Amino acid sequence: MCHFTQRSSTFSFSKICNIFWRFHHTSTSHLCSCSKTISDEKYQDPFQLGRKDLKNLYEDIKKELLVSAAELKEMCDYYFDGKGKAFRPMIVVLMARACNIHHNNSKEVQASQRSVAIIAEMIHTASLVHDDVIDDANSRRGKRTLNQIWGERKAVLAGDFILSAASVALARIGNTTIISVLTQVIEDLVRGEFLQLGSKENENERFAHYLEKTFKKTASLIANSCKAVSILGCPDPKVHEIAYQYGKNVGIAFQLIDDVLDFTSCADHLGKPTAADLKLGLATGPVLFACQQFPEMNAMIMRRFSKPGDVERARKYVLQSDGVQQTTYLAQRYCHAATREIRKLRPSPEREALVHLTEMVLMRDK
Repeated sequence: MCHFTQRSSTFSFSKICNIFWRFHHTSTSHLCSCSKTISDEKYQDPFQLGRKDLKNLYEDIKKELLVSAAELKEMCDYYFDGKGKAFRPMIVVLMARACNIHHNNSKEVQASQRSVAIIAEMIHTASLVHDDVIDDANSRRGKRTLNQIWGERKAVLAGDFILSAASVALARIGNTTIISVLTQVIEDLVRGEFLQLGSKENENERFAHYLEKTFKKTASLIANSCKAVSILGCPDPKVHEIAYQYGKNVGIAFQLIDDVLDFTSCADHLGKPTAADLKLGLATGPVLFACQQFPEMNAMIMRRFSKPGDVERARKYVLQSDGVQQTTYLAQRYCHAATREIRKLRPSPEREALVHLTEMVLMRDK
């Protein structure tokens, strides 16, 4: 299943639904064993373990964004307020430690590996700024978006500036392989945005299109950042592939759960409007699964929910179907694939933290 994005076009959508329905009924006890897993093994809190390496993270990012223009500085600092969980940098530093320990039992994160964590957060934030402009979004992380406060043109420029500062920091690492790996992320972000602007008439192609877009827009950053720190810490290509596959599978699962929360969480809790994807004309996992039970949704998908009442009807169909459950089961499969990969590394607290992180992804509510 970790290669699902490459193989999905060979399955009909009905087969995909049947696979996950069958998987649920035969493996429910295994899938819903998050609390059991935590009690059976010594729990390693990812955020606690990563805290040391992430100390002063946002202060260091602001140093990278050093600029004399007061307004641009204020815009660049807006999301780097230290209130976020730093989910991506935390995965990166934990992966760095896990790979270092696997290679030569080194328990320290290299300066270059920490730089990758900083760069990952900068690229991610720049992509959010640009996404909000494209989507004309009003809120992000519980507060108004840059484009709502400063306008679209200045927001685009601020996103560009953050991205350019990340590129400078990347060049400073001085490793051409790392530069190649992380610039792939930027290419994927752009290609993913273009994929999101399109849609597939063929129902069997839609899910592959959706998963490819999900990988490029969300998972590529995590996958390639994990790969980058593994390259810096260990010469073994097998370890690089383990790191990449872990990041890829966790990243896809993270977005699948995000798509579920768009239907199940309230706006205040989520920090952004619910049913936002439908309003943007996007058919995510819950919609695509629901479409199997309510074929009349196909026409709405093709017109991108543009007719009056489409958004409300589509949301109603999704909640009446098992689309939310099926998407959650799919996220569980990706998390299981991530766990299988990371367990190939030598045991360490960081490895166990990365295992438990997959459970946290599944259980998150915002």
